[in-house]
Amino acid sequence: MMHIDIKEILEDYDLDKLSIATLSSHSALQILHGAKIEGLNTVLIVKKDRLWFYEQFKHLIDHIVLVNEWHEVVKADVIRMLRAKNAILIPHGSFVEYVGLDRAEKMEVPMFGLRSLLRVEASQKRKMKFLRDAGIKVPKEYDLDDLVPPVIVKFSGAKGGRGYFIANDKEEVKKGIEEAIGKGLVRDMDEVLIQEYVIGVPAYYHFFYSPVLKRLELLGADIRYESNVDGLKRLPHRISSGIEPSFVVVGNIPLVLRESLLLKIMDYGYKFVRHSQKELPPGVIGPFCLESIIKDDCDIIVFEFSGRIVAGTNIYVMGSPYSWLYWNEPMSTGRRIAREIRMAVEKGILDKILT
Repeated sequence: MMHIDIKEILEDYDLDKLSIATLSSHSALQILHGAKIEGLNTVLIVKKDRLWFYEQFKHLIDHIVLVNEWHEVVKADVIRMLRAKNAILIPHGSFVEYVGLDRAEKMEVPMFGLRSLLRVEASQKRKMKFLRDAGIKVPKEYDLDDLVPPVIVKFSGAKGGRGYFIANDKEEVKKGIEEAIGKGLVRDMDEVLIQEYVIGVPAYYHFFYSPVLKRLELLGADIRYESNVDGLKRLPHRISSGIEPSFVVVGNIPLVLRESLLLKIMDYGYKFVRHSQKELPPGVIGPFCLESIIKDDCDIIVFEFSGRIVAGTNIYVMGSPYSWLYWNEPMSTGRRIAREIRMAVEKGILDKILT
């Protein structure tokens, strides 16, 4: 990954006129809303075919950067526009998927968050190794020849569950992977993860690590609503039998957890932070999410992570039951990002939270 001199870029920034910039997708509206509440300017990078929708939220947007295709985000004229607006880029789940990993890493605009984590997050296998090395309990992984059914087969990249499938034997796995390659969801076996299918309740934890306050905050939790695997639950077995479940995320449902579970959840969060600080200094900055299954014995197995803001935070635009415990005011993850930036400016350490 190329070195980007954040301090040098910030020398030309007017810190009294900072802007939050993001792509028009995923959690953009929440990010813009939070920035405006905290008194920061906003820049939205928009594709022309989406402009009509985002124009309905003009009160949240100070400046629009229009592009024909997402790869144009890294063009020199776009970079100049963003830096002229003193922009700090907020990556979300669509960022790497739309722009591409290599372009995202090289984008010469200050980014809130740990840029080096993007490459880890882009690979299912690297993600799982990162979690294991952090001391977090994860599902078993299998090779094609040694799998123990049932298994779930996943592909690298932020695809929102698209193409994932459950299999009961080697032949089903091989057939599913061949179909995925044919559809362009995956290029080869290096991008495929065959994982134990853990039975339990899916639960996703929204964390925020603050370098300014040097603390880890739990800002919320959610369950993802996935089509058609959730819809199949409503059908009698005689009808649903033979219909292949899919795991495309279509929405999110709020979740409040048993308080006794929070000890393990926060322990996992701290382990993730400490490992990131050791392996990818300065370590995780701002929002990240651990994605888990809670088994019936209340054991928690983490099957994935997201190293930035997740769409599940959109259900807490006015804050969650957990964020209120820290701030005693409405605090979305989008607003929490803007608050961290504002506090860093006040303390003269803005460069410490940007990469």
